[in-house]
Amino acid sequence: MPKSDYKALLDSLRRDGDAYRASILALALFTLWWLLLAIFYFFPVLDITTSAAFFDRTQCPDGTAAGVVCGDFPSRLDPLLIFLRKVLFYAPSAAAIVVIIALVKALQHHGATYEPAKVRRYGLSLIAFFLGPYVLVNLLLKSFSGRPRPHQTDLFGGEQPFMPAGSFAGQCDNNCSFVSGEAAGAGWLICLIPLLQKKFRLVLASGIVAVSLITPAFRLSFGGHYLSDVVLGWLSSPVVFALVVAVFEIARVRKNAV
Repeated sequence: MPKSDYKALLDSLRRDGDAYRASILALALFTLWWLLLAIFYFFPVLDITTSAAFFDRTQCPDGTAAGVVCGDFPSRLDPLLIFLRKVLFYAPSAAAIVVIIALVKALQHHGATYEPAKVRRYGLSLIAFFLGPYVLVNLLLKSFSGRPRPHQTDLFGGEQPFMPAGSFAGQCDNNCSFVSGEAAGAGWLICLIPLLQKKFRLVLASGIVAVSLITPAFRLSFGGHYLSDVVLGWLSSPVVFALVVAVFEIARVRKNAV
């Protein structure tokens, strides 16, 4: 883009309140995500200490090699917690189906009853769900990060060495720890609160927030993920959501400026 066109686009964004706010929010969340990643990378004790709080260390059987850590994460053995985790696992997918149904109903309206803003919000939320928890997290990061889960590391009864957040040097082959897919799905749920009708927002928002926070907490307590995995996984969805909205708003401003 020529410098003059770039300057004109910035001027147009500043004049358009929605586009400007969307761009600033996306930039702020994107920056925050990388800042948190740097903190977790340079201070891995945050991950180790947090996971250790949920780990129950036991005495190793006779004949166990020196230096081996024995024990487990008791939460992942609790039948009730296992059941609740499975229920919450499907919450984002169920919410996505509800959004799809709402989008289809909105598209069936024409003329005076057609609400383009509502259609746009539903559509962008589904795009963010596909690009965030599905593509970015599950297809890319979890497949190639190589970070072993806590219960797979020699710190907590496993065999693989600990790797800090952001390191791709681990020995995990697939479905790795960085970042948490369930936390990413839970983070996407938060983004749906503005889509709710005002009469339902106060009633449903507290439940959505609870599900959104309990889900990553389960993954942490089960030894399935480190603190950095759930925090960065959870935050990745608002980041992607904000970026999707910002890109749409910037495209709209550019189109109107032509």
